[in-house]
Amino acid sequence: MAAPGKLEITIKINEMPKVRNVDNGWKEFYLSCDGQIVTVKVKPKVYKKLEDAQANYPMWVAAISGKLGARTKDGFILDSPAIQVFERKPKEPKPEQEILAG
Repeated sequence: MAAPGKLEITIKINEMPKVRNVDNGWKEFYLSCDGQIVTVKVKPKVYKKLEDAQANYPMWVAAISGKLGARTKDGFILDSPAIQVFERKPKEPKPEQEILAG
């Protein structure tokens, strides 16, 4: 007998997806993940997090998480999606090690 578990999917993006408006102002977009096309449909308030990141941060990353939904022809639908956005800071170059003369 299998132990119970919970399957959650997290997709990370760092550029704005092309979006289309669907019923009641909801936003729908598609993500290509390792050959799978993931369909994401969110409320305008949730999508605004991506718009704010694009406007306010020079570099950002978004984590879109949800449950595995229904299969589609090319992938699946992400059920109950949530979006978290983080500013990305450029990595600082490592200082050169000083050569000690002996």
